[in-house]
Amino acid sequence: MNSNQVRVVDPILSRHARGYRQPNLVGAALFPLAFVAAYGGKVIQFGKESFRVYNSARSPGSATKRVQFGYEGVDYGIVPHALEASVPREHMRDASAVPGIDLASRAVNTVMRSLLLEHEVACATIACDPANYDTDHKVALVGTDRWTGGNASDPLGDVEAGKEAIRASIGVYPNVAMDSATALSAPRFNPPIIDRIKHTGRDSPTAELLASLFGVQRVVVGAAVQATGATDAFGDVWGHDVILGYANDSGGDANASIDEPSCGYTYVIDGMPSVEQAYWDPNTKSWIYGVSFDQKPVQTGMAAMYLIENAGAPAA
Repeated sequence: MNSNQVRVVDPILSRHARGYRQPNLVGAALFPLAFVAAYGGKVIQFGKESFRVYNSARSPGSATKRVQFGYEGVDYGIVPHALEASVPREHMRDASAVPGIDLASRAVNTVMRSLLLEHEVACATIACDPANYDTDHKVALVGTDRWTGGNASDPLGDVEAGKEAIRASIGVYPNVAMDSATALSAPRFNPPIIDRIKHTGRDSPTAELLASLFGVQRVVVGAAVQATGATDAFGDVWGHDVILGYANDSGGDANASIDEPSCGYTYVIDGMPSVEQAYWDPNTKSWIYGVSFDQKPVQTGMAAMYLIENAGAPAA
């Protein structure tokens, strides 16, 4: 048997882990979870045929047109990810018993926060890398062109250009915009944006209001931070960027179908995340729960994404 077959899973805590969500993590909005059975396979990528309108009319007895949506592209390999959660004996009322569900769930939550932040960073690394886009699907804002540049900047024009680039490539407009925290903050002080909303009764644009102004179904805010370096300095996971994308409408809240066109997917092994049955560690006097989340985010449709670099960076 392989290691997956040997593993004994705690079904209650595994269901808890699968339902765990963090509102400030938005990677799944661009890379919805798509569950697969194998650790290796072919990425299903989407070309223009996935968005083409076909003439399905046929005369009696004639052949039926046959179409294919998506094709097998480059290889993918899901990377195993696992951390262990501990419940020290000192935290338990009955030191001789296995931890109760509340203590165990809290320990699992601690681990899931780290595993999901790791996934968030992986998504941002792909989406914010200009090397992953062709010249028609990215723009690098500099100086006063940035959304912090006052009247000289044009956030709505930048977004409209990105929307048209995606529509021209795949035939549909993007349905999601990922605004980094600074890119969401900048429009609150941007004169062209403030002028547009002055008759709405709002003092500053919210994510919902920006979605209306941008003409997308929703704006998600990449507010996550990570500690890096020897001093654990905090930095924004999504930098200062804005990413437009046409993504599977599941938005990460439901199991996505990898047969649906999307700018990206997170390939996840069926049954993940999973929590193993607790075992006793006599050295630390703790009960240990192993938590696995074997996954890998992949960009499946570059033409369905558009990168606006440094939108929220200082203008000077």
